[in-house]
Parts: sequence; C-alpha cells; structure tokens
Amino acid sequence: MSYGLSDHRLILASGSPTRRAMLADAGLNFEVIAASVDEDSLKHAAKAEQLSGLDAATMIAEMKAQQISAQHPEAYVIGADQLLVQGDDWFSKPETRDEAKATLRALSGNTHQLVTVGVVYQEGRRLWHHGETPSVSIRSLDDDEIDVYLDHLGDAMTATPGVYMIETLGAQIISKIQGCPYAVLGLPLLQLMAFLRDHGLKPIDRKQAAS
Repeated sequence: MSYGLSDHRLILASGSPTRRAMLADAGLNFEVIAASVDEDSLKHAAKAEQLSGLDAATMIAEMKAQQISAQHPEAYVIGADQLLVQGDDWFSKPETRDEAKATLRALSGNTHQLVTVGVVYQEGRRLWHHGETPSVSIRSLDDDEIDVYLDHLGDAMTATPGVYMIETLGAQIISKIQGCPYAVLGLPLLQLMAFLRDHGLKPIDRKQAAS
C-alpha cells in the first residue's frame, strides 16, 4: 500500500538520497525531479546580505520548488534545504577529505544547529512551509579519531555538511541530539505529512499508483 494525492502529482525537487528514502519509507507515491541551483553561491550571497540561517534555507528551498513548479504547475512540488550553523559560521558539504577533516575539527566538542526547511509549491506559489532547528553535539575528537572515522566513512564524507549521518556512522561521533530526527535528516517530515493529509493524501492501491 502506498499513499498519494487524489488529484495531483507529488514531486520532490531534490536529488538528496536521504530525502528520497524518507518519503519512500513513509509510503508516499511521488516522483523525483531534482532542481538545479547553485546552493553554495546562494549561501554565500545570503551570508553577505546578513540573512539569518532560517531565511537563507527558506530562500534556497523555495528556489528549488519554484523551478520545478514552473515546469509542472499542476503538481505539488516539495522543496527542502538544510544549513549547518555553528556560531557565526555556516558549513557546506565538504568536497575533499581535507575539507571534511577541517569541518570535524571545527565541530569537535561543540554543539551546532541544523536549520531545516521544507516548502510545497503549486502553480508557482507557496502553499506551505515549515522550518525547524534541531541541535547536534559532537564529542571531542582528536586527529587520529577523525582519520579513522573518515577512513571508515569513505566517499560518504562528502554527503552532508556535518560529515555524519545519524542513521549510520554518525553514532560514533555524536554525543547528543535535541529535536526531531526527521529534521536532522533534512526534512520536516511530520509537518509535511500533516499538510498533505489536509490536502487529500490517502491510501491508494498499486494499480492507481502505476497509472
């Protein structure tokens, strides 16, 4: 059994494997059409304009949803973004091992926030949005521990801004999480599901899902 909207397609405007898995595991019938936006450039511009982390994440999530909504106006389009904030610093996904190591050194022994925003667009306008800011504490790590951790993590070290995934090896370096685990993963899923239920989400059989 899966769940879908009676009269509208549901599109995820994100290429994130984690967000895709979250929606699939929740039983939703949806498509993935990843938006093409330069997130790092947008974050740099937002920081230069002294936007808050929440405003920056909202802007980027909206740009993703707007882009796909313009191509598929009848659909409900989900956009999302997440920004790691520690003090005055914003972190992007590392591109190299050296960058990943520098990130872990900065996060070691500290608590950071994961500013997570989800939006839904239809016909180019925002129908819904929600932001959450869970906190994650990283235990104190020395360079040897970081190197061993990165060795085990492999290519996945470039998958997230914090160089961890709570559902896998992140448990080795995280000491505490405050907030919704879905938001930590990158989407305010419970609030999104509530919005979709209010707009006709219901169980559909396999034949309906394939049509």
